[in-house]
Amino acid sequence: MRKLVIAASLLVLPLPAQAQMSEAQIRAEAAALTVRVEKLEGVRAIKNLQRAFAYYVDRGLWRQAATLFADDGTFEMGIDGVYAGPQRIEEYLRRLHGGQEGLIYGQLNEWVTLQPAITVADDALTATARWRDLGMLGQYHQHAEWRDGIYENSYVREGGVWKIKSLHLYVNFEAAYAKGWARLDEGEGLQRSQTSVDFPPDRPPSAENASFPQTNIPPFQAPHPVTGRPVR
Repeated sequence: MRKLVIAASLLVLPLPAQAQMSEAQIRAEAAALTVRVEKLEGVRAIKNLQRAFAYYVDRGLWRQAATLFADDGTFEMGIDGVYAGPQRIEEYLRRLHGGQEGLIYGQLNEWVTLQPAITVADDALTATARWRDLGMLGQYHQHAEWRDGIYENSYVREGGVWKIKSLHLYVNFEAAYAKGWARLDEGEGLQRSQTSVDFPPDRPPSAENASFPQTNIPPFQAPHPVTGRPVR
């Protein structure tokens, strides 16, 4: 790819400038352009990666979802704790949604992922991203829920392939569809799942997770895009 970038940079320069630029300057320009391209490609790949996770979970493809994670990847949702490694993540997701591959009859499990804010490191080997989660969940003729939350995730590029390093969904609330979030009692919107009790996590929750109506602002990993300072 570096040769292509060097050739492209030569083509777009006016002829007088080409004559004046040294080989070192051309290589520096090419290196800068390579970094920019790799970071842009990283953003695109991470969007596809996260959307693939949502689509697989939507349809109950637990194994496909788990293979999106790095070998030491982790998954954490709400106050259930941290599950480490693709096999543990796969089993947790399966048990959380009925214990079988694929959704059970009449199950709705829509993980709508919105508002990506992705920051790729200068070496294009790691990245962080913040997303909005909107869940439409339920079981036919039994129950229906809304879920609201924020992902604060990290990603790693291994062998040229982007994978999920850590997926952390800070759940703001899970509320009955008919009742709605405005009528939740204090603390009602965030509960530990029975799955995490029966199938304990590898580690306890990594952070406090307040629920609606309390104000919950998950910590930002990425700096402010204009000031470059940490967001507190």
